[in-house]
Amino acid sequence: MKIGMIAEMLREPLFQSLDTAAAMGAQGVQLYAVYGDHNFLEMSKDEILKIKAHCDSLGLVVSSICADLGGHGFASAADNPERIAKTKKIIDIAGLLGTSVLTTHIGVVPSNPANPTYKIMADALREVGDYAASKGVTLAIETGPETAERLARFIEVVNSKGIGVNLDPANLAMVSCDDPVAAVHTLAKYIVHTHAKDGHNFRPCDTEELYAAFANGGYEKMVEEGGEIFREMPLGQGDVKWDAYLAALKAIGYDGFLTIEREVGSDPKADIAMAIEFLRKRI
Repeated sequence: MKIGMIAEMLREPLFQSLDTAAAMGAQGVQLYAVYGDHNFLEMSKDEILKIKAHCDSLGLVVSSICADLGGHGFASAADNPERIAKTKKIIDIAGLLGTSVLTTHIGVVPSNPANPTYKIMADALREVGDYAASKGVTLAIETGPETAERLARFIEVVNSKGIGVNLDPANLAMVSCDDPVAAVHTLAKYIVHTHAKDGHNFRPCDTEELYAAFANGGYEKMVEEGGEIFREMPLGQGDVKWDAYLAALKAIGYDGFLTIEREVGSDPKADIAMAIEFLRKRI
């Protein structure tokens, strides 16, 4: 397996973050399509190729592009035409950056397949997935809002060769209270990318309510009324059982990226450096 990081988590301008990632010993970087000082959707082909050339000069692989566009993922029929069009454009950009993986949150897959939102999401993901497959790209659904078993059943319903999984063990452990080790085996044939992140769950929650609060605002109110739900932690300090988790990835033959994600904390660069050493000792 290879060690990467989300470049934007360093909180530096894009090109500077690439320099820093290489200096820290990362083998690859995940890049956000839209984040802070850059928006791939508004860049020219030449501008995007300059990013690729800079990565190449540093010996960095672009492990994936994060195609998160905020809101409710693909759960809104009214929003989906624009979201699908933008996602297809990011799929095209992936080729320019030399990566075959896009990751994204898709919204919360309903527990009941008869829920109208289930079909809305499945239809949208099928269209995007089929387009991705035609371009040699996989749209990797990030784990977290639902259990691995529910996500696996949903992917089977979508039935597109262009749909895979970005396995984030912390999201499973701290949000859906699912076992990341078991999830590796449940989702084995779909995993094309992973995040190296850790976290702790304080109390179970309704994930549909939680992600609606993220999209609409109101998370702080949920915490005020019911107490802290989860907390992202430095690698090795949360609920993810790393030795067992990494052993499971090896057991299924996964040899891709462990991409470090550190969204919070006062010194993410130090936490990422620590995470690199943590992983180096274990893979």
